[in-house]
Amino acid sequence: QVRLVESGGGLVQSGGSLRLSCAASGMIFSINAMGWYRQAPGKQRELVANIISGGSTNYADSVKGRFTISRDNTKNTVYLQMNNLKPEDTAVYYCNVMTIRSFWGQGTQVTVSS
Repeated sequence: QVRLVESGGGLVQSGGSLRLSCAASGMIFSINAMGWYRQAPGKQRELVANIISGGSTNYADSVKGRFTISRDNTKNTVYLQMNNLKPEDTAVYYCNVMTIRSFWGQGTQVTVSS
């Protein structure tokens, strides 16, 4: 079993920054990808950013240029640096780790006030 522990959410004003962290532990043999998704009230969960095992990254168009995903392989930890936050970034952010299965964190709330 894989356990994901997220941290770093909170309340911030528009234009501010937050950094999310997600540490994976447990029976991890091979991680194919780590990433962040978000779900706003009344909306579907969407990909924010992910990083593949080879190091390539993918971002939602809405966060390109503002968010940066990175990974520390020695700690099985993925980070999401979020700059220039906007009210529309308000959502619950979920960490995701893909091995032969998909694992999800419990979610962390990010609220951006205008």
